[in-house]
Amino acid sequence: MLKVTMEMLLKTAALFIIWLILSGTSHPFNVGLGLVASFVVAWLNSGHADSPFRLVPALRMLWYLPWLFGRIVQSSLHLTALILHPALPIAPTLIYYRTRLQSQAAIVLLGNSITLTPGTITGEVNEQELVVHALDEESGHDLTTRRLEQKIAHVFQEQTSSE
Repeated sequence: MLKVTMEMLLKTAALFIIWLILSGTSHPFNVGLGLVASFVVAWLNSGHADSPFRLVPALRMLWYLPWLFGRIVQSSLHLTALILHPALPIAPTLIYYRTRLQSQAAIVLLGNSITLTPGTITGEVNEQELVVHALDEESGHDLTTRRLEQKIAHVFQEQTSSE
């Protein structure tokens, strides 16, 4: 049985309004799709489904995203300098990275954060090992120093013990 609460209706309405603003269209199909998507996201976020994303504390994620955005901007500037340098001083490398994160959602966020950062891309994820391509040593610095993993562990309230 589908149990609809006032909280879920408010979340659906808020998400639907955001959908309407961002989509910029009033075509009936898009409006209907937006309403359905808003309801599904609100339902998953209200504890009605077994979703790992409902476990993410919103405030911790709100602190992580600006930090990630700053790293994206900083990496973009670094990559721009590499590309514009006459000698093109890149040293591409593959990094085989074993994470200490336990939850699948945290590992997915780690892989996506790596890929969002210019100069690095996650090529493969197997269990707790990621294969990352980096254009140079500085591009993979947040990964090799485990700084990125520590930030994500804080979001998911996980412990990262030393090996």
